[in-house]
Amino acid sequence: MSKPNGKRYRLESVRRSYADALGTPDERVEFEVGDNDDVFWFPHPVFTSDAMQKDIDAAEGDEGKARVLLGDQWDLFQAAGGRPGDVALLYVAVRNEATDIMQKHRPTKG
Repeated sequence: MSKPNGKRYRLESVRRSYADALGTPDERVEFEVGDNDDVFWFPHPVFTSDAMQKDIDAAEGDEGKARVLLGDQWDLFQAAGGRPGDVALLYVAVRNEATDIMQKHRPTKG
């Protein structure tokens, strides 16, 4: 229950508020490779789990990081002609965009 003066946050509401502000209601980033209709995805950098973030940090090179981000999608991504460096660029771009949005956004309390 919220406090009468509104100083208490509901974590579910805060998370949902940021997901909406970032345009990621499902907390993931979707992308396509070339003219292929296959859609690939990875968790939005803001919502990446601690375990995955540790794996990303420990991975070597763009391919290692892309493999962590894509998980079971890796083989399909490769078959579609995907390049690991492009996934790394997208991840950095999304993270930078999120930083800008999060600095301006104020979460809801309820």
